[in-house]
Amino acid sequence: MNRLLISLLEGTKIAFSAIWTNKTRAMLTTTCIVIGIVSVTAMNTISDGIDRTFEDSMDMLGRNVVFVEKWPWGFGGEYKWWDYRNRSEMEVAYVDRLRELTPSASEVSAAASRSVSVSYLDRQADGVSLVGGTAGHFETAGINVEDGRPFVPSDVQRAARVAVLGASVSEVLFPNEDPINKQIKISGQRFIVIGLLEKRGNFLGLEDVDNTIITPITAFGTIYSLRSGVQLAVQFPTDEALIDGEYEVIGAMRQIRKLDPLEDDDFAINKAALFEAEFQGMKMTIYGIGIFLTGLALFVGGIGVMNIMFVSVKERTKEIGIRKAVGAKSWEILLQFLMESIVICLVGGVVGVLLSMGVTQLINQFFVAYMDWTTVLNAIMICAGVGILFGYLPSSKAAKADPIESLRYD
Repeated sequence: MNRLLISLLEGTKIAFSAIWTNKTRAMLTTTCIVIGIVSVTAMNTISDGIDRTFEDSMDMLGRNVVFVEKWPWGFGGEYKWWDYRNRSEMEVAYVDRLRELTPSASEVSAAASRSVSVSYLDRQADGVSLVGGTAGHFETAGINVEDGRPFVPSDVQRAARVAVLGASVSEVLFPNEDPINKQIKISGQRFIVIGLLEKRGNFLGLEDVDNTIITPITAFGTIYSLRSGVQLAVQFPTDEALIDGEYEVIGAMRQIRKLDPLEDDDFAINKAALFEAEFQGMKMTIYGIGIFLTGLALFVGGIGVMNIMFVSVKERTKEIGIRKAVGAKSWEILLQFLMESIVICLVGGVVGVLLSMGVTQLINQFFVAYMDWTTVLNAIMICAGVGILFGYLPSSKAAKADPIESLRYD
């Protein structure tokens, strides 16, 4: 056991000495290892970042909610675009009918949205998502009002020009003052701010959901058309109620649309589970491509390590003969060169992990990424594995070398 430990320490020492002696060669050898490790850690940090924010992002769609729309979500499989295009639009008037025909639902709402410019005095926010909703929209969308109040059914009935601001809009228009009861202009129309939404963050690290303003849908309709783009949301109290409630909504919509039993649905039922399934499929595809590219980079790096190790064995043939002549065992020679291969890969792995930390910070500026200790540990283990796998053949050749022939080598 002591001899094994001594051989490991001696092999590591010789490995670092060989790398230092041939710094340029070692640097070129580890380049592909570095690229592979940066690729695999970046991919893992993105995947971990998405997983950590996914539940929060699903909450932004609304829990236990089915959405009734003209268009189904997603474009996978056979997407009958022309058939969907010819469907009738959803109507705000369907809200009351759905409430009557779906007694198990806890809330029903309607909403429409568009991108607008908003101003207050000399300050302006562009690309703001303006949402016109019924009073129940706050509940079905899972939105909380942090300050002030949401609008109520009476505000919707009289098409009150009132607005509830998202945190990002508020920060742009009111950086140093309370927005409540202030008058803003939405596409040139005056609205009174009555509330401020709780900060929610980004949807899957992409869209800033706080860059939004919510107004009564009737007020929205006096400025913009409600002839298209209306989305209905039906919320149920539990996951179990949602399962049966979905069929209840389909039956209610067929009745509202006056469809015959043999006619196909002329509306789409969308829900968070469909988005989640499609997104997970897309994530696995990206992950598979990333694994392939990472594996390719590590394979190329491993071939480079193997090639350099064969060169190293050739250059140090006489050293091998001397070590064997003074009593070194074949396994000790094997271990020496195997440690050198592992160290080369680990050096590349450490450099790759350090670069990945910077890459993670960069990704976080535009998307979501999270690096934890398991990602670093996996990267180190991969490097050690590449070192063992691609360093074994050269090390085995060195271990099997004939000591007499090795001593004669010049």
